[in-house]
Amino acid sequence: MSKLKLYQNIELDQLRKIQDPSADKLVSLLIKNPELITLINSWKEIPPKIDESYPQEFQSFFNFYLRQNEIPEDILIKGQKLFDQKGDLYLAMLGFYSLPYAYAFGDGAEVLVRSKRILSDIGRRLGETGSFILDIFEPGAFLTKKKAFLTCAKVRLIHAFSRYFISNYGTDWKEGFGKPINQEDLIGTNLSFSLIVIRGWKKIGFKVSPDEVSVIMQYWKWVGRLMGINEKYWPENPKEAFALEKLIRKRHIKATDAGNQLIQALIAYYKSTIPDPIISSQVVPILNFFLGKEVSKALGIESAVPVNGELLGLVFKFSGWKNYGGNKGYSQVARQNESNQLALYGQKLEIKLPEFNRS
Repeated sequence: MSKLKLYQNIELDQLRKIQDPSADKLVSLLIKNPELITLINSWKEIPPKIDESYPQEFQSFFNFYLRQNEIPEDILIKGQKLFDQKGDLYLAMLGFYSLPYAYAFGDGAEVLVRSKRILSDIGRRLGETGSFILDIFEPGAFLTKKKAFLTCAKVRLIHAFSRYFISNYGTDWKEGFGKPINQEDLIGTNLSFSLIVIRGWKKIGFKVSPDEVSVIMQYWKWVGRLMGINEKYWPENPKEAFALEKLIRKRHIKATDAGNQLIQALIAYYKSTIPDPIISSQVVPILNFFLGKEVSKALGIESAVPVNGELLGLVFKFSGWKNYGGNKGYSQVARQNESNQLALYGQKLEIKLPEFNRS
């Protein structure tokens, strides 16, 4: 049955009021029991059995992951193979299209700008996003390598920590923004990590088969499930994905001070760190090319310099070849990512929950 009838303002208005009760309950518990945060951060994967001595909220949250029996093995294998072939281009699209695109969604950007780390330490935040993507697309992820379940659980809890602090301490949060990190925002972010990546590839002249589109969308349906997203609204085919993204865009693209701060921080970071001079000197025109007029205007970064998509595709390909050589499979991309992080931060960036000392 088509989901198109679900994609209406009245439905999405309701999604703005719904968050992620299971993760939110656990975070309220973790704030009072910080030793449990330290415990979760010490895990390499979710233990095969959660001891019954732990509080109910803790058991219930992690048992959800241990009880995932219907794992879409075929989709996971195909998605990981696709990432193995195009991992560098996947990460490039996230950086130049998916993330800046999300900054133009005014109400959602209000959450991001309240995380001071995104503005003051944008490189680390981008690095952690890269670590998340590499964890969930690692060959064997969710199948033989269970770390990916823990990664999804941690990101889900990080969202819940953000909600907790905004709800309890965000004196300037306005009701009109919707509830912080609500279901519509989560679905929109998932679309920007899937549909928008596909759109970006097409913009630079790369062919994407209908099967590849289907694999990426189904892969993110699975990841979305593990991130607390209501699957009822997740599109099942390209037509539904296009309609849902168009509606969310129509509802939320607008000029905001939050979006402007985020995009300026990103541009400054790219200009100072991207080693390829062709790309680093043309950051704004490249962003304009991907984002299009409407989104660029909302972010206040319109540029008169035209960019040729196929030429840009060649630049990205050449940049990938320069970074990874002829063999740019998953392991090469992950290794390069780790060595970049070591050079910049002296450590490999892991997804970690924020730890607090009891005062």
